[in-house]
Amino acid sequence: MGILSRRKNKKYSYEPRYFKQEEGRRPFEMKNKFDEHRTTIDAGGIKNRFHTAMNDYKQGIDAAVKMRLYIIIAILLLVFLWLIDFDLSIFKI
Repeated sequence: MGILSRRKNKKYSYEPRYFKQEEGRRPFEMKNKFDEHRTTIDAGGIKNRFHTAMNDYKQGIDAAVKMRLYIIIAILLLVFLWLIDFDLSIFKI
């Protein structure tokens, strides 16, 4: 070891004993189980992601899901109005 030379890092090459190697997959890759079903992961910028998400939303939605979504939005809106003490009596005749 010289004064001006740096120490080299030790290399560590670990291979799991009972891992069955699949083609194109590393043993320690962190991947979500729904990634292959999502279309918005590798869509590019935020604008493209938004457009692909909206296309998926329009393509795979049915009437029951729409109704449930509208009910949830209405309940959240009423809770928000209640929290800010909005006077709902202005809507009465």
